[in-house]
Amino acid sequence: MAAMDFVIRGAEIADGTGAPRFRAEVGVKDGRIAAVGDRLDLDGAEVVDAGGLVLAPGFIDMHAHSELAVLHDRDHLAKLGQGCTLEVLGQDGLSYAPVDETTAPQMREAIAAWNGRLDVGYDWRTVGEYLDRLDRGVDGRGIAVNAAYLVPHGTVRMLAMGWEDRRPTAAELDAMRAAVARGMEEGAFGLSAGLSYTPGMYAETPELVELCRVVARYGGYFGPHQRSYGAGAMEGYAEMIAISREAGCALHLAHATLNYDVNAGRAAEFLKLVDEALDEGVPVSLDTYPYLPGMTMLAALLPSWSLAGGYAALRERLADPEVRARIVHELDVTGTDGANGVPADWARYEITGVTRPELREYVGRSVAEAAEAQRPAEFYLDLLVRDDFGTGCLMHVGNEENVRAIMRHAVHTGSSDGVLAGDKIHPRAWGSFARYLGHYTRELGLLSVEECVAHLSGRPAAVLGLTDRGLVKEGCAADLVLFDPETVDARSTFDEPRRQAAGIPYVFVNGRAAVADGERTEALAGRSVRRPGSRG
Repeated sequence: MAAMDFVIRGAEIADGTGAPRFRAEVGVKDGRIAAVGDRLDLDGAEVVDAGGLVLAPGFIDMHAHSELAVLHDRDHLAKLGQGCTLEVLGQDGLSYAPVDETTAPQMREAIAAWNGRLDVGYDWRTVGEYLDRLDRGVDGRGIAVNAAYLVPHGTVRMLAMGWEDRRPTAAELDAMRAAVARGMEEGAFGLSAGLSYTPGMYAETPELVELCRVVARYGGYFGPHQRSYGAGAMEGYAEMIAISREAGCALHLAHATLNYDVNAGRAAEFLKLVDEALDEGVPVSLDTYPYLPGMTMLAALLPSWSLAGGYAALRERLADPEVRARIVHELDVTGTDGANGVPADWARYEITGVTRPELREYVGRSVAEAAEAQRPAEFYLDLLVRDDFGTGCLMHVGNEENVRAIMRHAVHTGSSDGVLAGDKIHPRAWGSFARYLGHYTRELGLLSVEECVAHLSGRPAAVLGLTDRGLVKEGCAADLVLFDPETVDARSTFDEPRRQAAGIPYVFVNGRAAVADGERTEALAGRSVRRPGSRG
């Protein structure tokens, strides 16, 4: 065997399967794990002395919003700093491909609250072209981490029929099927959906079944943000399982939470739905982030009917006093479908980011606080218009009992749902994986180190159908992380959300050290990861 590039010596290996840790050396050659053994022949190879740290496969973020960040931020320490080496993008049914000349600028505005308005040179239209752009990366040198992609249903629907609140015609449904098929052929792993965001929320169940049939033909999975995480949450989860069953498509439930007081302590009821589906042979998995608050765009709280036709149409509606009064009534009294069917508690919605500098005084304040003497719902609508609908928010609506119960399930995987744009972002973007290992594993003992690593690496790789990632095994890509189980911790907080995780001194991406001794290197070794069997 030719000399290895480097050998990691002195580590305890948690290999991603959940099996007990073991001592071994790991040799890396040409970006892959070349050997795992007791005393490897160095033959001049560099030695990385692990000093008793745990060596694990690089962590896989099953729900990320870094589509623009990876093309703009060469360091990308939000993810590298906590051991992530692969992110799954295209989430919640809204992302930047496939688009055309009309929908490309609309999409950039629609999710500016998630991703900002970064200048990355939007020189793609198809899924394949976006993945090619990831391979070119920052200054033509690649990206910090690897990235996979899901075809976003809302983007596809917009491409076929705009922001219309109606069923698609036969021709429009055919166009959507074709767009999903092309995205899968070009390397996507499945279909995401945002069923409490427009225009995805206008889709009825049969439309989603038909598109999931396409995904199933390619061996992909359906990854929905379902219709409600508040009132109607159980019905929403049941619908997603029914879609999977009817379409014959694997199901991965995105950020599988149960929020608001109405769902306190209902995790067992939800997990029973999952177990019953698994017993029937329906392939179900899920991901969660290990925090209570959620985060999204502030405009997401609006009733779906008010957003038909897009933000331009919404502006006109808000100028009509009668329509505006109807929206306020739904927000405050009945609860909108966008706000999970729960009347708005404006003290729980915190403004995290604005796109217009003159509005930054409101960042870090709840809508109720920022409104002062004005009715909060009226202030909320005014703020949306003033900020071109680009405002972000934290939603303090989670339940700790539910979070703990769901993360222990056998089909659970880790995610961050990390929004990186905004003045005061959610700390989950920089801390989720370290928090799993530190708070929930070491401090609370809900998972063993080996189990936690499997939740964050081997199990998500299996959901994606990747046989060469997610494990410390000969032949696998050398996406690796060294961490100290006694000190690993999320240092990001709600007051200081952009703090690098502690206790993760080394991260390797495709065999190159991206973090060494806790410091970011110059490496940009990340590339697009495409569905096995695709033509990409």
